Amino acid sequence: MMRSMYSGVSGLRVHQTKMDVIGNNIANVNTIGFKRSTTNFQEIFNQTIRGAGSPQGGRGGTNPQQIGLGVNLASITVNHSKGSTQNTGYVTDLMIDGNGFFILSNDENAQNRFYTRAGNFVEDKHGFLVATNGYKVLDQNMKPIQINKSETKAATQTSGIELNGNINYNDLEYTTTVDVYDSLGDVHTLTIKFTDLIPTTTETPSGNEVATATNGSIRKMEIFDEDGGSIYGATNRYVQFDTSGSYVGLLDQNYAQITANEDIVLDIPGADKLTLVVNDNMFLDNNNNAILKQTSNTSDAKGVQLQGNAAGTIDDFTISANGEVVGIFTNGERKTLATIGLADFDNPAGLLKLGGNMFIDTPNSGTPKTGAPSTGSFGDLNPGALEMSNVDLSLEFTDMISTQRGFQANSRIITTTDEMLQELVNLKR
Repeated sequence: MMRSMYSGVSGLRVHQTKMDVIGNNIANVNTIGFKRSTTNFQEIFNQTIRGAGSPQGGRGGTNPQQIGLGVNLASITVNHSKGSTQNTGYVTDLMIDGNGFFILSNDENAQNRFYTRAGNFVEDKHGFLVATNGYKVLDQNMKPIQINKSETKAATQTSGIELNGNINYNDLEYTTTVDVYDSLGDVHTLTIKFTDLIPTTTETPSGNEVATATNGSIRKMEIFDEDGGSIYGATNRYVQFDTSGSYVGLLDQNYAQITANEDIVLDIPGADKLTLVVNDNMFLDNNNNAILKQTSNTSDAKGVQLQGNAAGTIDDFTISANGEVVGIFTNGERKTLATIGLADFDNPAGLLKLGGNMFIDTPNSGTPKTGAPSTGSFGDLNPGALEMSNVDLSLEFTDMISTQRGFQANSRIITTTDEMLQELVNLKR
């Protein structure tokens, strides 16, 4: 009878442990990135009363007779299934959609590394991306991620201009402007004027035929600096269009095709000379399709400067699904500052919980594999969202009921065994 009492005690112990695990799961039902744990039992030893016997002669074999000695805890396993998504809209809130853990560190050289699924990060006063406990978030190169708001982007000089859009065929004159930047980042406004529409099916006023393989029309194009001085086209330069209204080429004063580059050079005090190249690239895209047209649609052609920008500092930043932290400068330029690093393990269930939504690796978790989101086995990032706890309350309450009944049943074993022992003691009376 003592065996049954000790079995009951072991049952009480493991069911109490299971209730502790269930209580912790329920307590963390709203904890960001929390992973629920499950408890499994196993029997302890069995006392053999009689061993098994083999058949002999006309007599059959006998099975062993054993009495179990209770129950023990087999495992407490962390369930790493993905939790539900909560959209927050904050740029520093990140969720991993798939495999992987964020990597955190609390030392200068980022040698102490911790892993988490909780992506509720913030910026500190130095611009470092940190978890709520102050641990720094590491990039794919195992370096702390910093958004340095004092970082500047040097001014870049405009290298060329494009003209895209449409000029209404019936407009006898059309003017647009384009801003260009010098080496100091100062802006200069150029004016581009189109005049003198000439159909190519007739002779020009000078009596020369337009040299073209297709019929269409031409327009004189002239460019002026911000003081109104002509810097291109004073000696007559023409833009040729075909019968569908698409750009064909540049013509000189004799209506001959211009194949060589022509430069516009602006002398700017205190800055490098600003050189703009005039050629077909001003009117064609990368696939040599015309971006300047002349049709009956509304005139909306405009000039676009290439590459140039004033100096700027970081004004804001974004984080993409592949983990790129992109700084947005006040001059409109963008720069990739870092890429969020992720770690993955052959056996995530082998990680050791440290509290604070953090794990560390163990001999049974395997060596961490690191990389960038959306590469290899790593999942995508979901910026502006958080992964919530994967605790299922309905399942936890069901386990709670069965655990409570198991505890009650084991306590009844102890009280019943005690009553039997009491009866045995009473035999003496």
